[in-house]
Amino acid sequence: MTSTKKERSVVVIELQGGNDALNTVIPYNNPLYYDFRNNVGIPEGDVLHLDGEVGFNPSLAPMKHLWDQGKIGIINGIGYPNPNRSHFRSRDVWYTAESEKIGAEGWLGAAIRDLDARGENVLTGVNFGRGLPRALVCKGVPVASVANLETYGLMPDIQDEKSRQYALEAFSRIYGPTESKDIVAQVLSETGSNALKGADRLRSAPEVYSSTVEYADTPISQSLRNMAQVMSADLGTRIYYTMHGSFDTHSNELPAHHKLWTDVSTAISDFTSDLDEHGMLDDTLILVFSEFGRRIKDNGTGTDHGSGGVAFVIGGSVNGGLYAEYPSLRPEDHSEGDLHFTNDFRSTYATILNRWLELDPIPIVHGDYEQFAFL
Repeated sequence: MTSTKKERSVVVIELQGGNDALNTVIPYNNPLYYDFRNNVGIPEGDVLHLDGEVGFNPSLAPMKHLWDQGKIGIINGIGYPNPNRSHFRSRDVWYTAESEKIGAEGWLGAAIRDLDARGENVLTGVNFGRGLPRALVCKGVPVASVANLETYGLMPDIQDEKSRQYALEAFSRIYGPTESKDIVAQVLSETGSNALKGADRLRSAPEVYSSTVEYADTPISQSLRNMAQVMSADLGTRIYYTMHGSFDTHSNELPAHHKLWTDVSTAISDFTSDLDEHGMLDDTLILVFSEFGRRIKDNGTGTDHGSGGVAFVIGGSVNGGLYAEYPSLRPEDHSEGDLHFTNDFRSTYATILNRWLELDPIPIVHGDYEQFAFL
């Protein structure tokens, strides 16, 4: 894709554990909400009104200004057919965009493959955290995974620079290409070689970064700060991923949910301010999602696994507003105490892939899904 404009980026923030959608975007004008949420309902006077029907949980106050500026799109009732309340299975569905079978590749991994079809940049996708989410996994697609950018690198624990250099040279020889290696060894060689190249380039990111924004000392804030550093270094990274949680609020929900969302909303507010300062906000799209919502009725001090949830798209180029129908709370409209989903999450994926990354979404999301107008 040839263009004189800046390459667009996607930042994905996964809220692990099943975020309570009803206590995030609150239907404060619906008396059924308070009937079902006797113990964990948010008082109407505390809700940050978005319109005459719904409002933000007060812990989202740090990013309310983004809504006021038209930079947040809220996808109500997001989910998929035949919902699964297992964290593992539901996350896998979101990761692979396959709801009826076990998917072979992650939707973002497939996007990275299409963005860099010739495999020229080992940093097209970067995960900020430990391990590698299935969303980023795709055969033949390298993705760097960074726990802490300040200390990232190969063999950073070797303090003596000469010893480290010897070790890196040995690493390079071990993982260098050679025709005599079998297929498995060749794959390992490519993985090791990519790690070596990626580590060297990522280590340079903090050195070229400066900002007036002071991020909070929380894991999610530091992950987003790391992303801003990589973006500023212009390393060709297009896909950024991180997780925060756990939002599995079966008990003690009010203080736990408040702390979780205060951390996330503060991090997003600082991150978008940082991007704006560096002229990158219009070219960055942030997707915030969770694997499912929670039951309509509280269990006393918390809420149990449900289905329909809420997602956010945030950025300088987003057409802010409410998208999709808010799920009904009427008892006759839901079964087993779940919010029914009103739109398939693959519609949101397809919109991002097609309208933002300019990719064909059909093979990635495994179907032709209606797209939203948030872009």
